[in-house]
Amino acid sequence: MEGNPYLDRLYEMKVFGKWDPTEVEVRDPGLKDYICLKPMYLPHTGGRHAKKRFAKAEVPIVERLINRVMRTEKNTGKKHLAYNIVKRAFDIIHERTGENPIQVLVQALENAAPREETTTIIYGGISYHEAVDSSPQRRLDIALRLITEGAQQRAFRNPKPIEECLAEEIIAAARYDTECHSIRRKEEIERIAEAAR
Repeated sequence: MEGNPYLDRLYEMKVFGKWDPTEVEVRDPGLKDYICLKPMYLPHTGGRHAKKRFAKAEVPIVERLINRVMRTEKNTGKKHLAYNIVKRAFDIIHERTGENPIQVLVQALENAAPREETTTIIYGGISYHEAVDSSPQRRLDIALRLITEGAQQRAFRNPKPIEECLAEEIIAAARYDTECHSIRRKEEIERIAEAAR
């Protein structure tokens, strides 16, 4: 019995025509359900998830990174530009590490996702901070935000292109380098939460 040709084609799909998301392993059990690694030709869902609750968990993680890159100053609304930035950043990641860039991105997200944070509680006219556990969806959102912020900060007033800065930030976060913005901010968030217990 031969396999289904549609499914065979589906599993041959690679991100940017190069990177196979089916090889990627998510080690963090909390984020496993929220990092979508389904194969696709083009990471562009067209906002189909926008009106459904928790539907962004079904958006491929590469597209979520593209969307975060797109939501910054000069790149606002320019999805094709953000697509090219991420595509070139993935090429740089592969050149420097020799690994699948999607795997490196997933490791970076796992490392940059804070496990707890603080919330402000107002009780009797007095506000104070209380430590709370972060939900997996929020952890992933924060990690994506911190990585893209770090890339922006590296590229600001720097002759390096944003692609290279994004690649450096992702690689540094994947290696848990405390000098990179995303890991430094994550540790700061967790330290503040620990103090607020």
